Amino acid sequence: MILLLLIGSVSIVSSYEYDTNGYVFFCLCMGRFGNQADHLLGSMSFAKQLNRTLIVSPFRTYKNVPFSEWFKFEELQKYHRVISAEDFMKFIAPKSWKENERIGFCWSYEPNKECNLKDGNPMENFWTELGVERFTRSVNFILSFYDYEQWRIQYPASKYPVLSFRGAPASYPVQKQDRINQKYLVWSNKIDEESQDLIKKYFDDEKFVGIHLRNGIDWLNACRDIEQYDTYMSSPQCLDGTNKKLNRNICFPSNDLILEKLEDVLVNKLNRTIRNVYIATDKNPMMKEIKSYFDKKNLNLNLVHHDPWLPVIDLAILTKSEFFIGNCVSSFTAFVVRDKILKSGSYEFWAFNK
Repeated sequence: MILLLLIGSVSIVSSYEYDTNGYVFFCLCMGRFGNQADHLLGSMSFAKQLNRTLIVSPFRTYKNVPFSEWFKFEELQKYHRVISAEDFMKFIAPKSWKENERIGFCWSYEPNKECNLKDGNPMENFWTELGVERFTRSVNFILSFYDYEQWRIQYPASKYPVLSFRGAPASYPVQKQDRINQKYLVWSNKIDEESQDLIKKYFDDEKFVGIHLRNGIDWLNACRDIEQYDTYMSSPQCLDGTNKKLNRNICFPSNDLILEKLEDVLVNKLNRTIRNVYIATDKNPMMKEIKSYFDKKNLNLNLVHHDPWLPVIDLAILTKSEFFIGNCVSSFTAFVVRDKILKSGSYEFWAFNK
């Protein structure tokens, strides 16, 4: 059925029909892009397993960024039924998710504790920017997001047409079985073209090695007591299937370990055939240290630290590298590694041998 909305003298035609199987809606609000990507991949599985349409949340920076600004929406449609949050609010919500019908879902052991989906930042701004002013009531739950059958039984679409969550209905880090969902995250033309233009500018379309250095003070603090954990943040990406343990070097490698790994890749694995290196980092790109080290090895490198305002530009470039080296614990690295695995690309981790 075609829905025709008249606004003034302008006609807006929508092909969306209300989905009686229900919807999944959530604030994609945890951390920066790497964490949000993990949550999106798990939420895709949650919606598909419940056979509900996934309302695709915008990414959250200092504002809401529609999914289609960074990725191709048509590729996501190949996975399952989806609708952008913006289109849902514009075409479906006015008739089928009215303000007095909006129920918020929060995970909590306390069934009578008030759940306010708009409490705090960025939750309040996230919902407000989408045009959601309030939720009429709330539901507290303790179900696992992977107990799909109980979700279907306890919260049927006939009674709860829209499952609106305070956070994503998924775990962090992303579960192993959900990592494959990344194949449906394909860069938008805008991001793809900008990243390709930069590769042309800096490397004249020649092959390059991409590296991710996570070395800011916040990361130093995060890695301080890492030995007490079996897994930590995105560490399953390198520890899965091994008997190795977390240590400080894996999380916050020294400059010496970084230089040694980069030499192993450039000299031993790539036989000095690639001299271009793209550096993405949250703090110190180590340009002087890397140049000095490899000058002594008679390897004159072309080092680039573009430092774009949008971190996803770094990610788009890194996914196009011939070889990638990243941080085992970082979700930013994890995004690139999943892409490399899907495309049978080459990658390694600092201070870690596969």
